[in-house]
Amino acid sequence: MAKYLFLKHYRGAPEAVNDVPMDQWTPQEVDDHMQYMNDFAAKLEGAGEFVTSQALRPEGSWVRYDGERKPPVTDGPFAETKDLIAGFMIIDVDTYERALELAGELSAAPGAGGKPIHEWLEVRPLMGTPTTISD
Repeated sequence: MAKYLFLKHYRGAPEAVNDVPMDQWTPQEVDDHMQYMNDFAAKLEGAGEFVTSQALRPEGSWVRYDGERKPPVTDGPFAETKDLIAGFMIIDVDTYERALELAGELSAAPGAGGKPIHEWLEVRPLMGTPTTISD
């Protein structure tokens, strides 16, 4: 088995089919989207393929080690992942093809109007685990 990361993007990925920003959805549309995500995770958990997932809050900072002094903290001028990454899911599956299949299913989460988002998800194998991607 190998672990894969699914990244959900606010921006930076190709546009989704239903690309109405979440802050313009109705409360019911947000609830329906979150329920889909929870149901999807529960299905994977039942199959032994779920590791973890989290939606990310928009705030964040950049921090680095700077010798013995207090580490510097800044809000830029860097590419801000808080503006790019909405959340993530880590799965543990037998094949790369299975990871792609699940990412495609997750991409169908409902959005504005209750219609599937058809969003692009970034799929990346985690280091430290055997990869199932064949050349």
